[in-house]
Amino acid sequence: TGLNIHIAWSDSRNNDDYEIYYKRSIDGGLNWEADTRLTSSIGVSEVPSITCSGAEVHIAWADLRNFINDVYYKRSSDNGVTWNADTRLTTNANVMNPSVYLSGAIVHLTWHTITGSEIYYQRSINSGSSWELSEQLSGSFSGAYQPNITATGSFAQVIWHDVRHGSTNSEIYSKRNPTGNTIGIVSISSEVPGAYSLSQNYPNPFNPTTNIHFAIPRSSFVKLIVYDMLGREVETLVNENLSAGTYNADWNAGKYSSGVYYYKLETDRFTETKKMILVK
Repeated sequence: TGLNIHIAWSDSRNNDDYEIYYKRSIDGGLNWEADTRLTSSIGVSEVPSITCSGAEVHIAWADLRNFINDVYYKRSSDNGVTWNADTRLTTNANVMNPSVYLSGAIVHLTWHTITGSEIYYQRSINSGSSWELSEQLSGSFSGAYQPNITATGSFAQVIWHDVRHGSTNSEIYSKRNPTGNTIGIVSISSEVPGAYSLSQNYPNPFNPTTNIHFAIPRSSFVKLIVYDMLGREVETLVNENLSAGTYNADWNAGKYSSGVYYYKLETDRFTETKKMILVK
């Protein structure tokens, strides 16, 4: 995020079982701080996945400390300076290759099971404080592995390798959840407003997340799109039918550079555009 670069890896430097290590650079990779050992478990800790947004850094990995691989997770809320305790997210699942992606306050996580080789997905909507139940995404009969996940707007997307048509014919499969990334939009009032409105984003300037409030007095198809200074579409925050009410849309601009951006609300009877400033 910005000049901050975070990396994690598995290391057996102390003749122990493999453990998770972390380090960061706060000047775009010119200089690096000392390595930080994040785990000290009995059993192998391996294949970490790392994601960040603003000062939030999240890591998930496969861990053998209970004699069968499970997904473990931990986070930092101060840009990697301090870390919370390990959280075990699966129980005797025999997993490998977790992939984690942070979108605002939503943490998306996917992995594949070694036994049965299927893809699973799990989500936290409060920055990893609690987690929803996991769900199986694939049905390839022992042929799905190495998933990766990303999210943008209201969409969460998972892709993976799949050999359901034969072990010598590995193919890429994907699955999308169009409402799985609820940071896109949240209803804050069902009371019917008296008029259309688009509020100035808050905070403004911002880094990297900002909130956009808008109101619609009748049910309609709503678009809320972010553009750069050249008028190019950067991200779609809302693209769906909404009931009358007042809404809040969050935009996480962690992957974008500083500058002026515009957000445009468009319905069948109302259009308005406002300016916002991202400062990193």
